[in-house]
Amino acid sequence: MTLGLRSIRSGALLWLVSVLLVAVGCSTNAATGEQQLNALSLDQEIALGKQAAPQFLEQLGGEIDSKEIRQYVSEVGQKLAAVSERSHLPWKFKVVDSEVLNAFALPGGSIFISRGFLEKLRDESMLAAVLAHEIGHTTAQHLGQRITRQQLVGMIGGIARSTVGNSAGQWLRVGTDIGGGLLLMSYSREQELESDYLSFRYVAKLGYSPKGVLNVLRVLEQEAKGAPRSSIFSTHPAPAERARRAARYIARIFPDADDTDRYITNATRYDQIVLQNLQKLPSPRHGASS
Repeated sequence: MTLGLRSIRSGALLWLVSVLLVAVGCSTNAATGEQQLNALSLDQEIALGKQAAPQFLEQLGGEIDSKEIRQYVSEVGQKLAAVSERSHLPWKFKVVDSEVLNAFALPGGSIFISRGFLEKLRDESMLAAVLAHEIGHTTAQHLGQRITRQQLVGMIGGIARSTVGNSAGQWLRVGTDIGGGLLLMSYSREQELESDYLSFRYVAKLGYSPKGVLNVLRVLEQEAKGAPRSSIFSTHPAPAERARRAARYIARIFPDADDTDRYITNATRYDQIVLQNLQKLPSPRHGASS
């Protein structure tokens, strides 16, 4: 009798899970070509990003006090976003006044890069690579997928405990729960590698050197050595592994990557607009220990 009840409950649970999956919806992602579950509508995704952006800006020292740098980063980012599969999003690119090496994407097209990261780059192709990687997280809808999986796990747990008193609106309520940063930073290994490959696609469309992607990964590889467990590297795949994969990909897809006449790097422009202006600014408002 107990086994029968368990069987009935298991069957009901599986039926409810299938209903939930249908309700969430499965679609083909234009960037990856893969079927994916995503509970966030376009309007919800954009609204979440707008809601969370001011909190992140405040926590990370606000925007950098250099109009030239802000405009330059936005210009490069907007060009990359325009050749992506989600060019219709209200893309925004912000430079935060933080010395912590970081870059991340909020839902709906808001991309952030830190002053500390800009200081580690040498040319525009590397800047494009960082921004293209974060654009890749957005076009692949990685955050929406993570939120969806967490919601499904929560719903299934609620059903199993017979505590399905929450409305659909409550399950879809993520709001400032993502504001802590952990959810944003802890993409899966597969998602990080996927964004690496998408970054190659976007920089190539604009003629940037594909070695910009590899050079960024090598910067991360160096920074990861001796980095504290609480840093960006604790939630990302090993930069050394990503760099090896990128090098193999370049050798296969871009055998002429060393042709400086064919690909854009813009080292002089980057130095004049970013590196020289960074040296004129006061100390960052957000430090590594804050």
